Amino acid sequence: MVCSRIAYRGSLALVTVATLLAGGCTVASQSGAPSVSPNVVSAPFGTLANGQRTELFTLRNAHGIEMQVTNYGGIITSLKTPDRAGQFADIVLGYDNLAAYVANSPYFGAIVGRYANRIARGHFTLDGAQYTLAVNNGPNSLHGGLRGFDKVVWNARPFQNEDGQGLTLDYTSPNGEEGYPGTVHTTVTYTLTPDDRLIVDYQATTDKATPINLSQHSYWNLAGNASRDILGHVLTINADAITPVDSTLIPTGEIAPVQGTPFDFRTPTAIGARVDQRENTQIRYGNGYDHNWVLNRGGAPQNALVPAARVVEPTSGRTMAITTTEPGLQFYSGNFLDGSITGKGGAVYRFRYGLALETQHYPDSPNHPNFPSTILRPGQQYRSRTVYKFGVTQ
Repeated sequence: MVCSRIAYRGSLALVTVATLLAGGCTVASQSGAPSVSPNVVSAPFGTLANGQRTELFTLRNAHGIEMQVTNYGGIITSLKTPDRAGQFADIVLGYDNLAAYVANSPYFGAIVGRYANRIARGHFTLDGAQYTLAVNNGPNSLHGGLRGFDKVVWNARPFQNEDGQGLTLDYTSPNGEEGYPGTVHTTVTYTLTPDDRLIVDYQATTDKATPINLSQHSYWNLAGNASRDILGHVLTINADAITPVDSTLIPTGEIAPVQGTPFDFRTPTAIGARVDQRENTQIRYGNGYDHNWVLNRGGAPQNALVPAARVVEPTSGRTMAITTTEPGLQFYSGNFLDGSITGKGGAVYRFRYGLALETQHYPDSPNHPNFPSTILRPGQQYRSRTVYKFGVTQ
């Protein structure tokens, strides 16, 4: 394989932490041992039916954590981290090739928008005008509609500055796309740091008032290589309440306490401990967990990071801690995976073989005035940050 070094030298306002990204090439250190070369390696990933070419970028930090991202949907196709014995394995679900993502992907690893999660019946009213969206999830609109941000080719720009390297993706969504008003310019930056964090920064502007709610939709399995289900993963969520849903998974508008329910993850709890308590109406509606938790922000400023969740996989020892500037966290326990999907390396994605933890605003917020607003107006800037910290426990 021929390695290519692509560097963008300049400042990027969104990147405020030290980063180091590399992949594919190694150079000899003075001691003769291999060391990671600070670069971003790109390779072709395939061509869409309309002739658009896509790329795959490989990023690796000094500890060997490796992440692959394609500019089709901003999808994280692979993320390899070590277990407690130092053995690396892939902790996200996905496919080996572009064609599979295009043909049949339940948002594996993608950037979802313009509106992450659901909008009831594909309708909302803004400034006296009613808007109709594409409906693609029963009676509702999900993750931006039929062709959301997960199904477009983003412009990709590797960068390098005095702190390290990263990948910036940008996409301009035209006025009326999937029924949404306004031309929206969106930028998403992935940064892998020397201390084993993945930082995802989102930014957007618009020329007309519009709802914006962006998230990252990786399916995680910290056991590695989807080797078993996620029911033994131990989860903590920093939330005292959820937004209950109706039978189509649209919030009722209520904020309900988790105390005394299967939704109480304020202390570390195995996902499988209560996921099938179907006497609970909310568990029955979601066929498990597919709900928004109201994060405890404790009066923190809107742009401040607060703890959202922590996951521990006891067998491998892998851990993941999530902090975010967002007010909500959608936890999905892989209830619609059914063994019909064969993913990377021939792995079969069976029932609950992956979990999603999507930091975001609440579902259907444009139709609930009591929820934090998702409306972005001209002259304003949408900014959001989520940080994933990877580690191991003994």
